[in-house]
Amino acid sequence: MLPPKPLAAGVVALAFTMLLYLVELVDVLLPAQLDLAGIHARSLAGLDGIAWAPVLHAGWPHLFANTVPVLVFAFLAMAGGIAQWVAVTATIWLVAGLGVWLTAPPGVVTVGASGLAFGWLAFLLVRGIFNRSAAQLVVAAVLLFGWGGMLWGILPGNPAISWQGHLFGALGGVLAAWVVARADRARAAKPPGTLGA
Repeated sequence: MLPPKPLAAGVVALAFTMLLYLVELVDVLLPAQLDLAGIHARSLAGLDGIAWAPVLHAGWPHLFANTVPVLVFAFLAMAGGIAQWVAVTATIWLVAGLGVWLTAPPGVVTVGASGLAFGWLAFLLVRGIFNRSAAQLVVAAVLLFGWGGMLWGILPGNPAISWQGHLFGALGGVLAAWVVARADRARAAKPPGTLGA
């Protein structure tokens, strides 16, 4: 399923991606060392890195590697509307960040939008199961065929890559899909004309 307002969804996905490029450009041009504002595991001083880590990248190659997944998955995750996408993204952002903060190796600063990308992908893969939607299952099957290999990134491997961010981002996406499906079912079950308290 495509977003109900594809042009607006495309603009939002592109604007978010351009924000990542702008932040990286500022990081390169200024001697600000913005990457140090990422997540410092189990450090109270590094807890605020949860807010900043997804918009920071460890250089252009890191950002380039995240660009296409961020654009594609962010766009497709807006199938329920932009407001729902904001809630889904916030859930993934928080779960991924807290998971990294709790489990990443000490002395390592974690940055990058790949936790969001994994979260959106997981959201797209499982929402059809929770919603019992054939159309969403078809989208999930196409994504699994094209991007399924990416899921290996949730397992420990390359020490320079945060599998923790990938894993907890994916778990955040599953949680978001479950919450959205419950809200959709509750809305559908409410008789017409009923006011909620």
